[in-house]
Amino acid sequence: MLKILAVTALIMLACSLNANAAEELGEEGFADSDGVKIHYVTAGEGPLVVLIHGFPDFWYSWREQIPALAKHFKVVAIDQRGYNLSDQPEGVENYAMPKLVADVDAVVKHFKADKAIIVGHDWGGMVAWSYAMTHPDKTDKLIILNLPHPKGLTRELANNPKQQQNSTYARNFQKPDAASKVQPAFLTFWVKDPEAKKKYVEAFQRSSMEGMLNYYKANYPKEPYEYSEEQKFPPVKCSVLMFHGLKDEALLPGALNDTWNWLDQDLTLVTIPEAGHFVQQDAAEKVTKCMVGWLKMQKDIE
Repeated sequence: MLKILAVTALIMLACSLNANAAEELGEEGFADSDGVKIHYVTAGEGPLVVLIHGFPDFWYSWREQIPALAKHFKVVAIDQRGYNLSDQPEGVENYAMPKLVADVDAVVKHFKADKAIIVGHDWGGMVAWSYAMTHPDKTDKLIILNLPHPKGLTRELANNPKQQQNSTYARNFQKPDAASKVQPAFLTFWVKDPEAKKKYVEAFQRSSMEGMLNYYKANYPKEPYEYSEEQKFPPVKCSVLMFHGLKDEALLPGALNDTWNWLDQDLTLVTIPEAGHFVQQDAAEKVTKCMVGWLKMQKDIE
């Protein structure tokens, strides 16, 4: 009985910490994606901006960007499936890219928007690229952080030994027993702020390790890596802003080459030498100002 009460108290504390974080930045809610609940935090009014985190992360990744964007937009930062307060379906097949894209589309529909500015980092970046390719009519603008176009990444995995070596972690995540070797606290190694780290530990304790690693099992290229110039991806039809922290060891900048060949509109590429993979936090002020400035240039805001 005491054990049950202790577990209940921990759950209540975790939910309280999440609620406090959400209250600081916006209001919480859920969108339904074919029976899978997608948790979000929203703030502001105006055109819709959907923020999609990567691995290992949750909606709180965007805490530095939400207030600035919310001055001009309806900002919605989601927990991807498997993470934090979103549903955590079992099975690798439930984390295939079409399901992840459908989650974003469910959020766009939930807010009754005809189109949205889609923003994604890491796996959220891959989902954002995929959403823009499959829903060009619903993608107003695209902002990508430290995730090369999938064709560029495929090319580097096939031809660049350094990228192959630096992707060893992804191949390890694809192993059947990978989740049993990953602890929530370990996944916070990159979070520098002590108070934020506490929130991340709580969020990852609520998350599904299997679900988080299923992104790699379902979608990351597997050996032997293959690439062909003839490999086709639907062209991205909207304007694109890309950020890339050049200290990223997981996704090397060579994959950025030729991105402009796979877009129908303009590309703005911002490389930040002092930032690593989590560029939206490593260079938060620069990224936020550049986002807002680019959207002004695109005439989305005055």
